[in-house]
Amino acid sequence: MKGDVLKRLFRAVASDDSQAIDSMLSVVVAEERKLGHTKLADQLDSILQKRDRLANSKQLSLAPQQKTDSGSPHQSAPSIPATQPLKPLSSDRRFNHPFVVTIPRDRLRHHMVLSDAVEERFCRIEREYAARDRLAHYGLKYRQKILVYGSPGCGKTMGAERIAWNTGLPLVKVRFDAMVSSYLGETATNLREVFETAAVNPCLLFIDECDALAKSREDAQEVGEIKRVVNTFLQLLDEYEVSNGLLIAATNLTKFLDEAVWRRFDDVIEVPKPTDPEIRTILKQTLASVEVGSVDWDAVIHKLNGFSAAQIVKIAQNAAKRAILDREDLVIQEHLEASIQDLIVSHAG
Repeated sequence: MKGDVLKRLFRAVASDDSQAIDSMLSVVVAEERKLGHTKLADQLDSILQKRDRLANSKQLSLAPQQKTDSGSPHQSAPSIPATQPLKPLSSDRRFNHPFVVTIPRDRLRHHMVLSDAVEERFCRIEREYAARDRLAHYGLKYRQKILVYGSPGCGKTMGAERIAWNTGLPLVKVRFDAMVSSYLGETATNLREVFETAAVNPCLLFIDECDALAKSREDAQEVGEIKRVVNTFLQLLDEYEVSNGLLIAATNLTKFLDEAVWRRFDDVIEVPKPTDPEIRTILKQTLASVEVGSVDWDAVIHKLNGFSAAQIVKIAQNAAKRAILDREDLVIQEHLEASIQDLIVSHAG
């Protein structure tokens, strides 16, 4: 067993947290199986299953009897199967709000328009993941921890969705509204539970707006609790090492990140705002379902310099809506320019 796993198990036992202990027992079984100790892993798994069966039988014996429609008593059936080797991802204990949400595969956006250089960086992550076993044969690790940064709307979240789609991993997104707690020390505990459970459930763990967890510890305005959360986050990034998963963090506030965060990632990718060729491609792809008339593309693209990819998509969609609502057969220059002006006005306000 690895030293870090052993320490995490002892921490769970010391805290007398049954949920954390169960999670770490599953981690131990998975670690032994990964090390090739199949027989030992099976024996440990059998012990856990026997314990679960005993717990369920005790629960049944203590459960109040219910009456059937005919009036004869019977015991209620257990709602949880006796064998449950992997624990579900955790949730807030007081309000039962899940710490994470899994994005269904049919909702993943996986087509992005990127520059050749950025596209190559994303492809490299996907190729390394696909060849992870071959790399391991030579003692090499695939890129597991990725930091993606850029301005709002540039495609950071879509980048995570695209990688999840191309690798086949379920996308699990951290919910800060449930995980961040006002109770002293609880946020760090919640974060640790998410990491530990994700380690034994192969997935792409997506941490959006990670600056909430990785603010600079040099900021005098931050309270001690935030600094403890940052320390925990850094420690978890160091310990995160799985054979079939990925972790992607995203932020648009790089200047607020703690300096120690950057070197914890295997790759750091900037997703910049689209250049002229990408703007043209985004516009034409977004308008592909409608007819387009006379448009001075160079003039439109010039006006869209500095806009994010999400804004350009919205402008093209709004131009198509204008044409449809006006019962026009074509999207023309005026529709695009009016949509550009609307977005400028709305952001100015």
